Amino acid sequence: MERGTTDPARDAALPDGTAAVPPPALGGLLDGLPRPRAGAAGPAAAPAPPGLSPARPRRLVPTRACPRCLVPTPAGTPFTVAYAAVLAVTSLVAALADPALVHALQQGSSTDVAHLVRTPLLVLPASALWIAGGIVSPYAALFVLVLTALERRIGGVWAAGVFLAGHVLATLATEVPVGLAVLAGHLPGSSLHRLDYGISFGVATSTGALAGLLRPRLRWPALALTAWVLLTGLASGTDPLTGWGHVIALVAGVAAWPLVRRRHRAVRTPPPLRHT
Repeated sequence: MERGTTDPARDAALPDGTAAVPPPALGGLLDGLPRPRAGAAGPAAAPAPPGLSPARPRRLVPTRACPRCLVPTPAGTPFTVAYAAVLAVTSLVAALADPALVHALQQGSSTDVAHLVRTPLLVLPASALWIAGGIVSPYAALFVLVLTALERRIGGVWAAGVFLAGHVLATLATEVPVGLAVLAGHLPGSSLHRLDYGISFGVATSTGALAGLLRPRLRWPALALTAWVLLTGLASGTDPLTGWGHVIALVAGVAAWPLVRRRHRAVRTPPPLRHT
């Protein structure tokens, strides 16, 4: 078979018996391989597929203890800040307004059986606009601390949902038995107008839900301390219905662990690429 033009240097053999390939031939073989850019320290990242663009990464929520994370801010915890502002206003009204007017306002937003039968959609949220004991109540400080930590982990909408769900559930769980007891003749008719308002049920539920997002070394002491305080109040017998409501609200928060944990993982996970 005809070879064409020959070159002694091209036909020279290597010590191991193989044919030597000159640099020009190697260059031709390497022309089809991608070359790294100058200054690249490693392999380049794969580009996004056609039609997809990288989404803006979400701000990850810190999981370690952070003192600054316990301070509510309008940008970081809008629900907590707005709700705290409303509670501050109603607390000032309760402290400075005429006592008769304050009693009328609180009675009108009370979640007693009579109001729950007539206007449940009005009194259930309205009763959570007052703090029993005013702005100096321990529940006011717990509200800010617990809701701030919870909202930073699951977002404002979910934090509001947990709070309001616990408030509504514990209210119905304590007031419905009162109505049934009145119908059965075990309680007087005046029990249908029992003054019932405050944020303690929502705070207890939020505390129970937040415990599920803490590390075990913080979760169980916090949960045990909260349960001990609530059970002590229940055992005192001062207000058994409210005491049972606090316990029910805390249990509801613990029951919400699967939901809040799933939401917390979703907040921390960066979103996938989105189509353009």
